[in-house]
Amino acid sequence: MPPTLPPKLSAAQFDRALAGWRAVVGDSHVVTSAAGLAAYLDPFAPGERAAFSASAALLPASVDEIRAVLRIANQYRIPLWTVSTGRNFAYGGAAPRLAGSVVLDLQRMNRIIEVNETLAYALVEPGVSYFDLYAHLRDNGYKLWVDPPAAGWGSVVGNTLERGFGYTAYGDHAATQCGMEVVLANGDVLRTGMGGIEIGTAWQLYQPGYGPSFDAMFMQSNYGIVTKLGVWLMPAPPAYLLGEIQFRHEADLETIVDILRPLRLDETIRNHAVIEGGLRRAAGLSARQQWYEGTGAMPESALAAMLAKLDVGRWNLHFALYGTPELIDARYAIVQRAFARVPQARLSAARYAGDAQPTGGGDRNLAGIPAMSAFRMLDWRGGAGAHVDFSPVCPATGRDALRQYTMVKARAAEYGFDYYGGFTAGVRHLHHIFAVIFDRDDANQVELAGELLRSLMSDARAAGYGEYRAHLAYMDFAAAQYSFNDGALLRLSETIKDALDPNGILAPGKQGIWPAAWRDRRGYT
Repeated sequence: MPPTLPPKLSAAQFDRALAGWRAVVGDSHVVTSAAGLAAYLDPFAPGERAAFSASAALLPASVDEIRAVLRIANQYRIPLWTVSTGRNFAYGGAAPRLAGSVVLDLQRMNRIIEVNETLAYALVEPGVSYFDLYAHLRDNGYKLWVDPPAAGWGSVVGNTLERGFGYTAYGDHAATQCGMEVVLANGDVLRTGMGGIEIGTAWQLYQPGYGPSFDAMFMQSNYGIVTKLGVWLMPAPPAYLLGEIQFRHEADLETIVDILRPLRLDETIRNHAVIEGGLRRAAGLSARQQWYEGTGAMPESALAAMLAKLDVGRWNLHFALYGTPELIDARYAIVQRAFARVPQARLSAARYAGDAQPTGGGDRNLAGIPAMSAFRMLDWRGGAGAHVDFSPVCPATGRDALRQYTMVKARAAEYGFDYYGGFTAGVRHLHHIFAVIFDRDDANQVELAGELLRSLMSDARAAGYGEYRAHLAYMDFAAAQYSFNDGALLRLSETIKDALDPNGILAPGKQGIWPAAWRDRRGYT
C-alpha cells in the first residue's frame, strides 16, 4: 500500500480504485511506491514536505484515458490533483493541496499538434515544455519565437494556466492564449471559443467565439482538465536589440518605473522589461559567503562592496526592441533620452539580426530562447538551496514600486533574509517577485521562511495589495485577501465549483477554491 491514503477512503476501497486505474493506464503508469511518490513532494516546501503528500500518481496518455480515470474518481469520491509536468517550483511543484489526493500527471500527453507559421500559433498538449516547443520550431525552420518564462523546462500549458509570464512582446501568456480543449469532472469534453464549431477553421485565431467566453475560467481554477491549448507565437523580427541600464541608487526605483511606464504604454518598449534587484543579479554570479559570512540579512556595506566588485547596478533594467533596424534606432534613441535624466545611469545594448542568438545567459529569454538561469540562485545561501516566492501585483507607479520594495526588504531583514527580487513590467502593472531563499536542511531557516511569507502576505493585505499567485500552503490566505463584500468573489467561485464538480474530485483547495465535500479543510495543511 502507498504511505498515504486518500481522505475518507478505506484501504480496501483504494485498492479497488487503483486496480481500475491500472486497467485504464497500465501498471507502469500508476505510481504508489514511496520512492515513486517522492517525486511528487514539494522540493522547496517552507515546512514539512509530507504535509502535501500524494497517495498515488496516474499518468494517462489520452483524453479517453482521462475520462476513464474520472469515472473511477467519481465513483470512489477520490480527489485528483492535475499537473502538466509538475515543475511549478516555488509554488508547490507537483504536490497536491489536499494531502492524500491522487496526482494526475499529464506529462505523457506531449504532442505538438500543430504549428501554423502563416498565422503564428501552435496547438500543444500539457506535457510540452518551452524547450520542446522551441526545439520543434528551430528544427523545422519556423520563423516563430516562443515566449519562455524564467525556467524553460516548464509546461507551456501549465505556465499559461497559472497566468505565468515571459519577457518578449508576448510576455503575457494568458493574453496570448487562444482556444482550449477541456475535460470536465463528469468526463464531458468541450472546446472553447471557435473550437465549438465541429470543423472550425479559427479555433486558435479568435479568442471569444460566440456567446459567453470561458477560457479564463479554466485558468488558476479547479473547474476542468485542460488537454489542449492554443498559443500565439511571435513572428521572428528582422532584427532586435537587447539593452541594459544599470542604476546606482536604491531610490532610483521610483524614477525607473515612472520613466518606463509611458514607454510601455506607447509601445516604444513592447517587451516585459525586467527591473532586476542588484542582489538577484549578484546571486547568479556568486555565493553569499564570498561577501558576507554573518547571520541575518547582508548589511548595506557588504551589499555595496559586492555590487561594486561585480560591476552590478543596485537596479538593472533589461529591455528589448524588435523590428527593422531603422525602427530599432528610432526607439533606442527615445529610450536613451528618457533615462538620461537619471544620475549615474549606465546604458549598454547589443544588436542582433533576427536569426542570431544573443551572447550571455539571462538575456536569451528576451530573444525567445528558453534557459534555466533562474535556479542559479539556489546556491546563494549554501546547503540544500530552496526558494518560495512572494508575488504581489504592483501598480506601475514609482510610488507603489518603492513602497512594496521597502516593505518587503524591511520585513525580510527582520527574519534574517536578503532581498532577492525585482519587478517585471506589464503595461499598467508590475509583477513583483521576491524569493525567500533558504537551506531546506536547516530547520530554523525553513521555519523562518514560512513565518516571513505569512508576514508578507499580511503586510500586503494591509497595504491594499494582492498576490497573483501563491504557494500551496498559502492559497487560502491569498484568496482571503480578495475580501470585497465579505468574499463575494470566492463565493461565486465555489458556487461554480459545486455546479461543475458536485463530487469535489478536481483539485480541492486550488487557489483557495474548496468544493462542498472538502470545505471543512480550508486553512488546514
